[in-house]
Amino acid sequence: MPIAQPAHAPNAYRIFTTICVALAVLVMTAAAALAAPKPDLWARWDKHDAASTARIDHTEWSRLIAAYGRSSESGVKLFAYGSVTIADRTALESYVTKLSATPISTFKRREQFAYWANFYNALTVKVILDHYPVASIRDIDITPSFFADGPWGAKLATVEGEEISLDDIEHRILRPIWKDPRIHYIVNCASIGCPDIPPVALTADNADKLMNDGAVAYVNHPRGVTVDGDRIVVSSIYAWFDEDFGGTEAGVLDHLRRYAKPELAAKLTGRDSYNDDAYDWKLNGR
Repeated sequence: MPIAQPAHAPNAYRIFTTICVALAVLVMTAAAALAAPKPDLWARWDKHDAASTARIDHTEWSRLIAAYGRSSESGVKLFAYGSVTIADRTALESYVTKLSATPISTFKRREQFAYWANFYNALTVKVILDHYPVASIRDIDITPSFFADGPWGAKLATVEGEEISLDDIEHRILRPIWKDPRIHYIVNCASIGCPDIPPVALTADNADKLMNDGAVAYVNHPRGVTVDGDRIVVSSIYAWFDEDFGGTEAGVLDHLRRYAKPELAAKLTGRDSYNDDAYDWKLNGR
């Protein structure tokens, strides 16, 4: 004889099912929020003037990098956030204000590239200083999203009347307009695992060299790739943004070989996949 179900059982089951579905949606939403953003052109910033001869002065940013950049025994270039003087905080804020007031749409492409890359790095340092001390940039949870962490989605500046975030600069301007994987080697997220802040400000004249130098330095440092016997571990940057590096693990390995010095290149010869990826989010401070 069937056992009679309590009258409330169907309602309880529906409630349970609804909760499970809601939790699944929350998990998927969280995963999407934490995934690396795809390039998504903000067409507003595609405008440029190829005939422009105007230049932007980034001398102040170069001075600040020189004043607070530090070498470490591990080979990672650090930034002495805790040593930045009040006067130099003011200088950084003035530099950011100057960039915000620049009508960047009226400049040529090469000048725009240097502008956006320097702006990204200067804003990153500024947001660290605004919340210092912190153990990681991910602790600066000001992105306006329930699941997102870190400051990348927060609007940190206004340019030509548009509010701009770090994500906007990297994923809606730099990556989709220039389509150059070396961009990842000159924008710095204030973490040990990230490529170093370039040693000087980018300009229209030195940007290509700084990107190449950054690629060689990172790829040949353990943060970029380590090979232990048959095991290859790459920076998570190559996994997060694999579409920028050929879209496959084989594409990533091809990219690494392009910038690897002979010893590393030999270890990567014949390989078309890697075993794992890793990243260190600790602050690149000293």
